[in-house]
Order: sequence, then structure tokens, then C-alpha cells
Amino acid sequence: MGKVYAFVANGSEEVELLAVVDVLLRGGQDVKLVSITGSKDVVSAHQIKLQADLEFSEADFSDADVLFLPGGMPGTRNLAAHEGLCGELLKADKAGTRLAAICAGPSVLGGLGILEGRKATCYPGFEGELKGAEYTRQGVVTDGNVTTARGLGYALDLGIELLALLTDREHAGQIKDSIQYDQIPM
Repeated sequence: MGKVYAFVANGSEEVELLAVVDVLLRGGQDVKLVSITGSKDVVSAHQIKLQADLEFSEADFSDADVLFLPGGMPGTRNLAAHEGLCGELLKADKAGTRLAAICAGPSVLGGLGILEGRKATCYPGFEGELKGAEYTRQGVVTDGNVTTARGLGYALDLGIELLALLTDREHAGQIKDSIQYDQIPM
């Protein structure tokens, strides 16, 4: 069982956060929502009230298998401005711990130099903030210990990709099938 810390700030995109978390929980992973607000109470980008499992100051990330950043505004900017979180992301990257981000979230990793020399994706308009990355329009891309996703439409794909990396493709495929996730051509 993998240990995943999903960070949440006021203004985080709730579906990007919770869709990924849901897939990982269904797949048997231990997921904790970590608030960077100084309180467990968080208000999402669309004014939905969420309650995190932990405040940042209560958490010990030494057992992390994945650190995950959702997008959303101003949530992404709030995540990027949190010095403690930025320090943990840099430390985790150096240790080879998996980092994941979706939508505007990869800009936090880009701002820290973590994407230098790696393929990455993000929400259109944030490409310039992926400092040193090779931008791709793929929905989800994994390069080394970093997995990024383009936006809300790829939240389930990101969850399935992370589950496959934490367990295996067969298990992730079983969860994909159990949630009846088949993209249909339009």
C-alpha cells in the first residue's frame, strides 16, 4: 500500500483533487489530504467547503510514496507560495519520491526547477511556467519520478496512472473497469 499526501489550499480545484484521491482510495492506497491553510478547513475554487485530514504542520512526509498537487486558482498560487511545501517538494524530488500535479499544479514544480529536462504537461497557458521542461500536450505524462496531467478532464487518467505506478497496470486496470471508465468518442 502506497502513502499519498494530497495538498489542498483555498482555491484548489476540488474535482481534480478528489477524482485522483478517489481512484487511489479505491485502489487500496493510504491517502491523506493535507491543508496548507493553517486549518483543516479549506474552501475550494468553486466555494465547496472541504476538511483535510491533516494540517501541514502536523504531517511527517518521510513515508510518502507520492506528493500530489491539484490545480485551480488561486489554489495553485497558494501552494506555490507555501515555503514549507516547496521545501518538501524539493526534498522529495531529490530522494526520488514520486511527485504528481495536474492542470496549473505543474507550474509549482516548474517554478522550483523540478521539471528541468523532463517531459511535462499542464493546462494551456501555463506552459511558460514549466521551467526547463519539454512541454507535451499529452493528457498524462510520466517522466522519471514526476507525473503531470493537463487538466480536469484527465483527473481519472492521472489517478489510474498513479495507481499503476504504485501497484501495477493490472490492478489499475481492474479499478478502471470497476468505475466503468471508458472514454467514448464524441
